[in-house]
Amino acid sequence: MSAINKSLIQLRAEVPSDLGGQRLDQVAAQLFGEYSRSRLSAWIKDGHLLVDGAVLRPRDTVYGGSVLVLEAEQEAQGEWLAQDIELNIVYEDEHILVLDKPAGLVVHPAAGHQDGTLLNALLHHVPDLVNVPRAGIVHRLDKDTTGLMVVAKNLQAQTKLVDQLQKRTVSRIYEAIVIGVITAGGKINAPIGRHGTQRQRMAVTDGGKPAVSHYRVLERFRSHTHTRVKLETGRTHQIRVHMTHVGFPLVGDPLYSGRFRIPPAASPTLVQELKSFPRQALHARFLELDHPVTGERMKWESPLPDDFVWLLTLLRQDREAFVG
Repeated sequence: MSAINKSLIQLRAEVPSDLGGQRLDQVAAQLFGEYSRSRLSAWIKDGHLLVDGAVLRPRDTVYGGSVLVLEAEQEAQGEWLAQDIELNIVYEDEHILVLDKPAGLVVHPAAGHQDGTLLNALLHHVPDLVNVPRAGIVHRLDKDTTGLMVVAKNLQAQTKLVDQLQKRTVSRIYEAIVIGVITAGGKINAPIGRHGTQRQRMAVTDGGKPAVSHYRVLERFRSHTHTRVKLETGRTHQIRVHMTHVGFPLVGDPLYSGRFRIPPAASPTLVQELKSFPRQALHARFLELDHPVTGERMKWESPLPDDFVWLLTLLRQDREAFVG
């Protein structure tokens, strides 16, 4: 049984005979599965998890019948400021919340963005998130990418969601408008790492982390394509880098799109919109996952934002004007 009272964690469990003879950190991870093994190991090393009243090391052997008692506090994870910033929350219960992020909102404080971020907004909405790593943020969207994100409201939910992300059982599907006409969908399996000389950019590189994206065509225009992209992995700038890698960079992407592609004899309105589109045309449209406590499979959909819809409208008008 466990009781979480704001920042105090109290856990007690007896080691069953089938776990006897294993390392303490291994046994603790199985008995207290709502916490990560690395977190439990840290608590063991700090003397917060006792075995029959004694402090042991993570590698020490424990035996069936021993009693494990954990008393620890969830420590505040940073000197972050809670700020009253409006959030578009589409689902919330005591364990998770799902929000629809607008363009222009940075997810996590960093150099140049010490406040005014999603994290600051979350701390105002759920003050106890100060006790959860990264205020419960388990995956990120780039500043100017819109759409769905899930946030863990406690350590147990965070551990389970991170595990699902690592096992690739969270379904994240995006929509994008790319430069160029894609003839058919495909799979991109290309590792992504930091760009060799431009530190703000990521790139496909042999020494990068594995990255897999699947894309398919939703609608073709004269010089652009509306695509749907499903992520298997979640690397920084993954869709932006992968689509550029296969020759179809995102409209409006300041880092990766290169030159504008203007359809011949396009209307002045479309030309202006393509040149001035204020961000990468990327939206996290669908999110599907197993609830970290109930296990229920849950799914959310976010409507396309207005700027995305307007650009699609202009591209359709352009295509229809030149049909036949």
